[in-house]
Amino acid sequence: MTDTSDHTDEFSRLRAHMVDEQIRARGVRDERLLRAMMDVPRERFVLSGRVADAYADRALPIADDQTISQPYIVAYMTAQLEPAPHCRVLEIGTGSGYQTAILSLLCEKVYTVERLASLAVEAKERLMEMGYENIAYHVGDGSAGWPEYAPYDRIMVTAGTPDVPAPLVDQLVDGGILVAPVGGEREQTIVRVTRTGDKTKEKYMLACRFVKLIGDHAWPES
Repeated sequence: MTDTSDHTDEFSRLRAHMVDEQIRARGVRDERLLRAMMDVPRERFVLSGRVADAYADRALPIADDQTISQPYIVAYMTAQLEPAPHCRVLEIGTGSGYQTAILSLLCEKVYTVERLASLAVEAKERLMEMGYENIAYHVGDGSAGWPEYAPYDRIMVTAGTPDVPAPLVDQLVDGGILVAPVGGEREQTIVRVTRTGDKTKEKYMLACRFVKLIGDHAWPES
């Protein structure tokens, strides 16, 4: 990662523009969420060679052929998750840790699972260095969730899956919400799943494109 301390004022300006023009202007109005998006320095989560693009209105590549999602998609999915201060949230796909940081500012505790150990280690080091303390980390198959600490009030899936993995639904509390990109390998739709007792209600919303969720309950490893 590049030292960005000499450009703090410029990044703050770009961050404010991102929140106002890319997120608020597209209908995201949750003030807690907007404040979190303003507080997390996105430039700390991108590759050193892409720092100038940190606040661009698009996804960016990170290590291991993964991506950091477009800022609006991060905000949109987080808004659909309806995170509250008391919530325990399971995040599937730590990636760079950017979405993890946003969730950590909005919830009581974040449990994040990453399949790729190198990404998980780097994200943990970064987030701990930045002072995000209410996060637990796990390397494993995200499609299986993290049953040790279930049930969760909210579950956020940040990789595309052909169907909502059954183990994740099982790990939701009654009244819990899960948000995931569901569909084919190249295109998906953001789906919000609400659990009521043994039943679930799915709402299909915004078209999107994510890297594949690899695991026993998602896409097989090629």
